[in-house]
Amino acid sequence: RYEQREDFAVVIQPFFRNTLLPLDSTSKPDMSFFAADCFHFSVRGYAEMAMALWNNMLEPVGEKQTYNNFTHDRSKLRCPNPEKPFLSTRRNSGFGNSDLSMKKTESSVPYWAVIVTAVAGVLVGSL
Repeated sequence: RYEQREDFAVVIQPFFRNTLLPLDSTSKPDMSFFAADCFHFSVRGYAEMAMALWNNMLEPVGEKQTYNNFTHDRSKLRCPNPEKPFLSTRRNSGFGNSDLSMKKTESSVPYWAVIVTAVAGVLVGSL
């Protein structure tokens, strides 16, 4: 949808995709990363997520880290590369000139088929 725009981009940041639960020295979940409700992150947990998100935004598309190692180590926070001092997008990562056609293509399913299927589903569901 936004591939042809030069002033706006949407980029998925996959840093949380393969993240494992952080463990303490006894191999139990490290609760210092979580709030009292055991669901939300604590300040420490949010700091880890913020660092992982920042690092992901600086990594080129196609080379983004898909996990976060909960180490509470500030040295893993990356700085922008002097050669590329910007947030990485599909276009500036080298994917902007791909052979993918971004033209609007016609749907293989006619719009009326979706309406008929929805009505039929409601009728069958009500029976």
